[in-house]
Amino acid sequence: MSNDFFWSGQHDGSNPHGDASGPASPQPSQPQGPYQASPWGPQEPPRPQPTGTLTQPRRGRRGLATIAAVAVIAGGIGGGTGFALDRALNPAATSTVSSGTGPNDTASGSTVTKVVQGNTSNPDWSVTASNVSKSVVSIIVQSGQSGDEGTGVLLNSQGDIVTNNHVVSGAGSGASVHVQIGNETLNATVVGTDASTDLAVIKIASVPSGLQPITFADSSSVKVGDPVMAVGNPLGLSDTVTTGIVSALNRPVVTQQVSSSATDITGSGAVYTSAIQTSAPINPGNSGGALVNANGELVGINSSIASLSGGNQSGQSGSIGIGFAIPSNQVKYITDQLISTGKAEHAYLGISTTDAAVQVGGATIQGAKVASVVQGTAAESAGLKAGDVITQMNGVTIDSSNSLVAAVRGAKVDEKVTFKVVRNGSFTTVQATLGKAPATGR
Repeated sequence: MSNDFFWSGQHDGSNPHGDASGPASPQPSQPQGPYQASPWGPQEPPRPQPTGTLTQPRRGRRGLATIAAVAVIAGGIGGGTGFALDRALNPAATSTVSSGTGPNDTASGSTVTKVVQGNTSNPDWSVTASNVSKSVVSIIVQSGQSGDEGTGVLLNSQGDIVTNNHVVSGAGSGASVHVQIGNETLNATVVGTDASTDLAVIKIASVPSGLQPITFADSSSVKVGDPVMAVGNPLGLSDTVTTGIVSALNRPVVTQQVSSSATDITGSGAVYTSAIQTSAPINPGNSGGALVNANGELVGINSSIASLSGGNQSGQSGSIGIGFAIPSNQVKYITDQLISTGKAEHAYLGISTTDAAVQVGGATIQGAKVASVVQGTAAESAGLKAGDVITQMNGVTIDSSNSLVAAVRGAKVDEKVTFKVVRNGSFTTVQATLGKAPATGR
């Protein structure tokens, strides 16, 4: 099986998760020769990146692992502190909290609460924060004398919690996982992980009563400019909230997961996310935390930030107001599978691509050019051909191979999608039913 989906780099085996005081993770090497089809969809070598660094919220006391200017944000082990609130908007109208049966909670008679804002354009964030903080927990992964800390979000009253895969990726090598709710620390186990989307589900071993699951928003309805709040555990400061807006949608973000197995594409491959970009400040330790709307509904799971490193990768920068979250619809699709089977399946198109610019009617259009089509796949059935330049998927702009990979990764198996394609100098439409990615041997 081709493993060109990722670019493997060397890593210091004495500290498999990196260390803030150690050397920076090296940049990945580019593959040589013709591009091969990836089981996850299209793939390309890394593109030139702008000045600065995109970083992904990793766990505590670990260094950055950067690839294509993207890495994970970490938060150090530390005691919980009091509630912190960054109120960006002043309350203007009465807000209330109502109860009802949660759509993502299967327990009989269990309820979740929802904030009803009197003025959604000028929300009372204190009501939102008070409610959502009951659904967000701190996660501690302990291995020997070292430990990592991140954030998780309660999915149901059975104790299932979603977080980032990179928060718990060390739990399989003798590490212990703990969940902190208020001043109570509970043991937890890993239910399932999905490195390719950087999502994981853990479960509290002895479930306490009174858990309040999060309510999911429909991330396809999120608009640029919507007010949002990030809730998490940055630098061990539990119950920290910050506010901002949705800055952009469908932002292709590429991060690299570090693994002890350089041949396991689910463990060491690049993570492609068609992300929600937000100005709400998120920092080391916010990994796996909630990005919610004014009504306290989950919009996304915070996973990465941009930082200006000045070329120094030995330390880790904080937020500069550019953060990224995995959309809630993708989170629900993956976590439902992880809870059910412990693993997740992914959509598969069946092409390899390169970045391209094509002339149409005097304009230059950026897109993903089809280099080859795999026989017997969704791409072949749909009639995609080598030389086609894909410029849109379901109305979302595709301006590079990375954005196409991210868009396909965010879709579901058997989902019907529509591509806008430039073929022989003119636009055409191609419809495809996405298949299931081949097994990776894991």
